[in-house]
Amino acid sequence: MLDEVVATRYVTPLREGGSLPGIVEADDLGTYVMKFTGAGQGRKTLVAEVICGQLGRSLGLRVPDLVQIQLDPVIGLAEPDQEVQELLKASGGLNLGMDFLPGSIGFDSLAYQVDPVEAGRVVWFDALINNVDRSWRNPNMLIWHGDLWLIDHGATMIWHHNWPGAQASAAKPYNASDHALAPFAPDIAAAAAELAPLVTEELLTEVAADVPDEWLVDEPGFDSTDELRRAYVEALLPRAATIHERITMEGPTEPKPSQAPGWLTEHLTPWPHPTKKHDKDGRP
Repeated sequence: MLDEVVATRYVTPLREGGSLPGIVEADDLGTYVMKFTGAGQGRKTLVAEVICGQLGRSLGLRVPDLVQIQLDPVIGLAEPDQEVQELLKASGGLNLGMDFLPGSIGFDSLAYQVDPVEAGRVVWFDALINNVDRSWRNPNMLIWHGDLWLIDHGATMIWHHNWPGAQASAAKPYNASDHALAPFAPDIAAAAAELAPLVTEELLTEVAADVPDEWLVDEPGFDSTDELRRAYVEALLPRAATIHERITMEGPTEPKPSQAPGWLTEHLTPWPHPTKKHDKDGRP
């Protein structure tokens, strides 16, 4: 189960995303990027964030820590923006927070060189969860302390918006031609060999259990939240075994050198970062 904290101060909205997330401080003295149940995309965005974020972390990918955040809308009364005020009023109760990474910068394929092995892990993972929002237009990746971090998994598992067609949707291929890491010759085969065996029924059941019940209740076609959690497991488990065979990538995928200036590339070096300690498999 995710840790639960209480929001104590609304700091500022983040206007890059369509769901208008905000930075908040909490009673554990942490700072979080908060996603709201009252946002236009609804609670399924938060469900996807939890399942995919927790799954990615379990597979050794860098995803910020997630927490449940209790929100009293009164903390936003000083916010002058009417849109933000309305969002806070609509989101009282339990929301989702992601650890804020201070000093991080957005990933740019022209400024950062990614190892094909690391690129392969990310592309394979995105294919598994059917992430349609990691393109060169909107990478949804950050560079923090020289490492690549994955954020924003709300636009994944599109089948949970139409459960009657979930099995057919989950069986479809994944087009990675526009993926932000496509230019780095991602090693999909190596990623599948390493990660697919880790995606077990037990692991998927565990990450699905991290979703709060109140974000799962009253889903049409399901008699209980446990039944709905089981549907996520049944969609992802068979996909993990074979999705590497159905990843398509058009155009050149040869790795390209960074075009960033020297002062930047000295800090943004290829994964794994030389200043960090990694195990024999290259993980931090």
